[in-house]
Amino acid sequence: MYWLRTPQTEVTVTPLGPTTPIKPQVSYEPVSFSALPGWAEDTMGDARPALQKSCERRADDAADSSIDIGTLSIKASDLQAACQAVLSAGNGATTLRIAIEAAFQPYAVSFSGNPVGTFTGYYEATLRGSLNRSDVYQTPLYGVPEDLITASLKDFIPSDRLEGTSVPPAVVGRVVDHRLKPYFTRSEIDAGNAIAGDSDVIAWVDSAVDAHVLHIQGSGQITLPDGSMMRVGYAGNNGHAFRGLGRILIDEGVLAPNTASMIAVRDWLKQNPERAAALMNQNARYIFFRKIEGDGPIGAQGVPLTPGRSLAVDTRYVALGLPVWLDTVDPDNMALQRLMVAQDVGAAITGAVRGDFFWGAGDAAFAKAARMKSQGRYYVLVPKSAGRTP
Repeated sequence: MYWLRTPQTEVTVTPLGPTTPIKPQVSYEPVSFSALPGWAEDTMGDARPALQKSCERRADDAADSSIDIGTLSIKASDLQAACQAVLSAGNGATTLRIAIEAAFQPYAVSFSGNPVGTFTGYYEATLRGSLNRSDVYQTPLYGVPEDLITASLKDFIPSDRLEGTSVPPAVVGRVVDHRLKPYFTRSEIDAGNAIAGDSDVIAWVDSAVDAHVLHIQGSGQITLPDGSMMRVGYAGNNGHAFRGLGRILIDEGVLAPNTASMIAVRDWLKQNPERAAALMNQNARYIFFRKIEGDGPIGAQGVPLTPGRSLAVDTRYVALGLPVWLDTVDPDNMALQRLMVAQDVGAAITGAVRGDFFWGAGDAAFAKAARMKSQGRYYVLVPKSAGRTP
C-alpha cells in the first residue's frame, strides 16, 4: 500500500499485482546512410528548424544522464555534442547532410523481424469559437479540472517492478472517499455535465464534431467572432482508453472499413447529428486544453511543431528530439522520404514501427492528414558513440 498526498486529502493507492515482463522484440540494426531510400534527394535544410528546436530542448538535459530506447543507450552529452556539430554547419542541404553523416549513425528499426509499420497523419485543427457561451457556441473546451489527479506509478512502486512490463507509467483519477477512482468518462462529461461549473472553459465552439476532432488532434486554432485567432493545445486527459471514431463507425456498420477516413467520419457525424453524440461518447477518452501564447502547436517535447518535419512516435522505441529518416508514401501514393524529428506522441501511436506525420494547419493539411494511412519504415539517427544496453 502506498500513500499519495494531495493538498485536500490523503489517498491510498493499491499497487498492481505481480507483473509479467515483456520480452523485447524490437531490434536496431546499424546501416549506412547510403542505404536510406532517398537520402541524397531530400531538401535537408527544411528540417533544420525542427532540429534546432529539439536540440535546444535537449541541451537542458543533465550531461551525465542517458537516454535509453530499446537496446540503445545514448549519453545526453553525446547527443548535445552531435547537435552542436550539425547546427554549426551551414544551412545548405549538402552541408547539413554531410554534418549529419559525420555526427550520427542510422539504425533500422524492426519489430519481430518486420521493419514495416503504419504511418498516419495529423494536423492542427481549425474551429470557430467564442470566449463566451451563446446560442451558436454551445460546446465547451475545458481546461484541466481542479480535482483531476495524475499519479506517476514510479513514485509509488519500485522501478525494478515496472521496468519491462505492460503497467502504464501513470494513473489518472479523482478522490472519492479518500480513494483514487477513475476520472469521469466522455459520456459523463458531455452528456452528464459531470464537470460543468467545476472546470474552467477555455473557449466555446460551434460544433461538437469539430471539438471531438480537436480532441483527437490535440491542438487547434480557434477563430473568434472578431476575427482574431487563439491557439489551444493539449493539457491533460481523463485517463480512459482512446477509441477512434473510424473504428466506432465501422463497428456500428455505418461506414465500410475502406471508406472510414477522417473526412468521411467527420462528414457522416455532421450529417447525422441525432446519432453523433452517442457514437462519439463511445470514445471514453477526454482531452483538456490550455491556451497557447506564441508559436505552436506545441508537441510532447515542449517545442513548436514544424509542418512536414515533425513526427509523433512511441517513446518506448524512439526518444523525443532524435532525428528520424522516414520512408513511406503520402495519401496520394507519392514518395515521402525525408528527415523528420521525433517531437510528439499520440494515444493511438503505439508500436516500434509507428509514426504520425504532422501536416500543418488548415483545410489542405486536414485533407492530407485525414487520408493518410501508409505502410513504411523508419531509421532512427543516434550519435555515433551510442552503446548497447545489456
